[in-house]
Amino acid sequence: MDISDIATQQCLTVAPETRLGKVRSTFTSDTHQDGVLVVEDDDCLGAIQPRDLLRSQYDDDTNAQSVVRSVPTIDRSTNVREAARLLVENRTVLAPVTQQGELWGCITADSIIAAVRENLSVLSVSDIHTSDVIAITEDATLGESLNRLREHGISRLPVVEDDGTLTGIITTDDLAEFIVRDPDQPHKGNRASDTERLLEVPVYDFMSSPVETTTLETTVDEAVTTMLDRGYDGLIVTPEYDELVAGVLTKTDVLRALTYTEEDVLDVQITNAELLRTTTKQQIHDRIEDIVTKHESMNVYHVHVKLQEHHEEFRNTNLIRCQVRLWSDQDSIAGTGEGYGAEDALSLALDKFERNVLELKGKRSDERYRGELLRKLNEL
Repeated sequence: MDISDIATQQCLTVAPETRLGKVRSTFTSDTHQDGVLVVEDDDCLGAIQPRDLLRSQYDDDTNAQSVVRSVPTIDRSTNVREAARLLVENRTVLAPVTQQGELWGCITADSIIAAVRENLSVLSVSDIHTSDVIAITEDATLGESLNRLREHGISRLPVVEDDGTLTGIITTDDLAEFIVRDPDQPHKGNRASDTERLLEVPVYDFMSSPVETTTLETTVDEAVTTMLDRGYDGLIVTPEYDELVAGVLTKTDVLRALTYTEEDVLDVQITNAELLRTTTKQQIHDRIEDIVTKHESMNVYHVHVKLQEHHEEFRNTNLIRCQVRLWSDQDSIAGTGEGYGAEDALSLALDKFERNVLELKGKRSDERYRGELLRKLNEL
């Protein structure tokens, strides 16, 4: 199945000189908008999504070209699975589509997910959700939540009480409103000082509550239907009959699941691979494949390597956080590392990942040995 019938020509586009005040207003309107394409003379320069407005303090008069981020260009004949992979690897939910080399329209995460929704009933939320959740407390400020979203490259923060009980949520869509002010909104005084005061407001006064949640047992089809019908980019996952946070399910998680393959070739995706200087994707693939083969009984569906750059640096080298996560028929296994430079972070994450894989293998072996021993004892 290709994207020819999924892609659309109904794309929101802006010129490079468009003011960000106008761009931001498209994200806060009643119509849910994933992003806009920046187009000049029928050439797509890239896209702007709500989280791109969180990168720094932009004013109303900053032009779109200053914020635009490169996204992959996808041919209209591309397979749906490959299109999903390109969106995931480039951390975007929107990409331009070409036909015979010319800009034709765009493809979105929503359109891909909607097209395959019926096939997602075979998966449960527990199969594909992200269990490592970054949360924030009610008494934290909007500024703190903004920094946390930027630092971890995520789009939503569950708001919890001190005991971990879920009470609300705050997203990049919410905070984008404070980064670029509405150019049509009347104002008095200094906008910069107004923004500073707003960023000191407690999260409790601004969060959305109650929160739309899903459970680990829910099918992905049901969860996706809720997201699409209500215009949500993700849902907080909670245990059944509980208000604690067990994880988060996002459209990116769903897209990633679409890239899972039953082929013999190990499916490895790398997010922010451009941070790597000397290591190739093939070298990473080979190292992970070597680790995975040490656990012969595990059927691996997918491996995701995520590199995230932090502002802290040493000798002009940024601190990088790397996470390697594997999904299989038995478990989800992860390894995380931080270092100055992507190669250092990757090495630490892979070492931790390998230790976790071998530890799981040891536990499985112990369980089998215990089971065999009990069976022999019962035979006596």
